Amino acid sequence: MKALSVVPQQAGSAALLDVDEPPVSDGPIVVETLAVGICGTDIEILSGAYGWSPPGRERLVLGHESLGRVLEAPHDSPVAAGDLVVGIVRRPDPVPCANCAVMEWDFCRNGLYTERGIKAHDGYLSERYRITSDFVVKVDAGLGQLGVLLEPTSVVAKAWEEIERIGSRAHWAPHSVLVTGAGPIGLLAALLGVQRGLDVHVLDRMSDGVKPDLVRALGATYHSGRVGDTGLEPDVIIECTGVSSVILDAMTNVGVGGVMCLTGVSSGGHEINFDEGALNRNMVLENVAVVGSVNANRRHYEAAASALAAANRDWLSRLVTRRVALEDWSDALTRHDDDVKVVIEVQPVVAR
Repeated sequence: MKALSVVPQQAGSAALLDVDEPPVSDGPIVVETLAVGICGTDIEILSGAYGWSPPGRERLVLGHESLGRVLEAPHDSPVAAGDLVVGIVRRPDPVPCANCAVMEWDFCRNGLYTERGIKAHDGYLSERYRITSDFVVKVDAGLGQLGVLLEPTSVVAKAWEEIERIGSRAHWAPHSVLVTGAGPIGLLAALLGVQRGLDVHVLDRMSDGVKPDLVRALGATYHSGRVGDTGLEPDVIIECTGVSSVILDAMTNVGVGGVMCLTGVSSGGHEINFDEGALNRNMVLENVAVVGSVNANRRHYEAAASALAAANRDWLSRLVTRRVALEDWSDALTRHDDDVKVVIEVQPVVAR
């Protein structure tokens, strides 16, 4: 079968190659891959900046934002042949740590977890893969190829869970949320904010085009420029850019008793002059909380599946701005100004 793989931390090593069928040790459920979304993590791995091969192997099969159709499953499995499914990315460490032992692998404490398509476990960008029932999530059949959005939605589902848990330290009746960044994560975070009945605002660099249109179509308010220029002091800020200047700007504009969740990863190496004392004073006196959030466990995938099933299909379809055939995979890596989510189509999604 065909698979897109790389030699991790070696730029220019990506290739579409013939590989062996997935090993039985990966699980009894056999899935044919339909589509795989491309994100910044994939770009980093392809550039040689990130990634680890499976033990004893040189190459790593890419792909962690998956959508597939079940070909074979045991009779007692939660999924059956023909079901649309998504594979969970992270696997608990083998020790396991206290968190992995209770399936909270997104909070792994010793770093020995593996991640499909990222760290020491082949990903989903192959024609077929195997998986166990613990790590497969059924997708609403009506979503079709839009089910490929489930993994990034799981990331923001976890972020919202973190926000709501921290907010509940006191009386918590949030009214407004600001999302910084109108990429896939930011737009999906805004979607979940709208589903919660909040006054949603999204800030990004673009002044016009597909991203502002998507925000307005969601019923949210779009802003460009600086956070401080919006005049907002939101109860919640979800930061999705990883840009240091945006993060600091946002931290100084959280509302009293508010919660800010960081989901974007900064590249580092940037120095910014700011008044640390004033920032500390405001955060302490106004009971502001800042939390980082990464990855997701099974309940976040299930929450994401519910959120997507309830979302407007036409709006979701506009998030997928380009579809690229597997043999043309390199085209998916070239950024276009109007890109939101780019998807590699491994096989067509045919209704059944």
